[in-house]
Amino acid sequence: MTDVTAEKNWAGNHTYRSRIERVRSVEHLQELVAAAPRVRALGSRHSFTDLTDITDVDDGVLVSLTDLPTTVEVDPATRTARVTGRAAYGDVATQLHAAGWALGNLASLPHISVAGAVATGTHGSGIENGSLATAVASIDIVGPDGEVRTVSRGDADHPGSIVSLGALGVVTALTLDIEPTYDVRQDVYTGLGWESLVENIEEVTRSAYSVSLFTRWTDAGIEQVWRKSRVDEAPLDLHGAQPAARTLHMLEGAPTESVTEQGGVFGPWLHRLPHFRMEFTPSRGEELQSEYLLPRAEALAAVERLRALGPRLAQVLQVCELRTVAADEHWLSSSYGHDVLGVHFTWVRDEERVYAVLPAIEEALLPLGARPHWGKCFVAGSDAIAPLYPRMGDFRALRDRVDPERVFGNAWLDRVIG
Repeated sequence: MTDVTAEKNWAGNHTYRSRIERVRSVEHLQELVAAAPRVRALGSRHSFTDLTDITDVDDGVLVSLTDLPTTVEVDPATRTARVTGRAAYGDVATQLHAAGWALGNLASLPHISVAGAVATGTHGSGIENGSLATAVASIDIVGPDGEVRTVSRGDADHPGSIVSLGALGVVTALTLDIEPTYDVRQDVYTGLGWESLVENIEEVTRSAYSVSLFTRWTDAGIEQVWRKSRVDEAPLDLHGAQPAARTLHMLEGAPTESVTEQGGVFGPWLHRLPHFRMEFTPSRGEELQSEYLLPRAEALAAVERLRALGPRLAQVLQVCELRTVAADEHWLSSSYGHDVLGVHFTWVRDEERVYAVLPAIEEALLPLGARPHWGKCFVAGSDAIAPLYPRMGDFRALRDRVDPERVFGNAWLDRVIG
């Protein structure tokens, strides 16, 4: 079935140019891939660019997996769960929790698809928590010949195949590490000054299982600290920051019923680790996003440089979130090889004005080793990005071997990967 109505991404800033086929089964997907000269997969459409689009081949096809079922198959013996790639994290989490199991972490949005989030290196927060890709034990992927192959942890290709930007095929299923279900409490603090952050950034970011810091790069400093804890604890005197007196949204004036429960009330992990509730439209939707992830050792240098850019960012910035992610071994992961600080920008939805400030941000952060989030807005091309990834050459070689005809290629990959 050709989809002619859902032609935009989640933010509404990109209109897909190729025809969209909604696949009915994995076998149908295999037939489409084997027959098409160019294929890209659509998940929850939460990318903010032409990452998943095809603009250079008239008879290319975008495959939407929306009509495939969400399945979660738990294997208690191996503490893993096999899930369909098109599934949203919130739906997977609901089924896992009902069966007494959990994931180790979640991103801020439960609405994003598992396959898409993993492929772009998406993450949550926590000093000791890796990106979502670190939970992937194996993937089933439809290659350019239409055949399904499985790549498992321990295979030579595994580190290059998980965060792969859709360049190696269409992921139909993933096997994820799981653990027994657990509870989390979420406490929000306000008023952490810049001086207190600079002097205590390590303690602040280690103060809970998952920590998010929200700022607008003004003299107000860190306006909100969201702490998600797996253990009971007394409210902290967080270096001058105080517990919030009411439920807060990180975006000024946004409805608080859409955010997950705060106030230190324990509840299931899936209702606290994300920032937003599954049943509500995430964030505002009327926005663009960028993120840069840099070595944690450069965190204070990044803060200083971004504070200097604050007045310039103010015209287009809704809020900025700082999070930590542990190092991993996935070749194209933004946290490959070292622990990182993620600097996430939520912008107004004005492409011209947003892209006008991105060069200044990249001039400030890329020399510190910052890597742009693959699914969000940035301007750096392959010449600037390749030196940031020590295994980029290995990934290109893997791609040449797996997809020599570039069935899964597109203009975005040409610009960014080369």
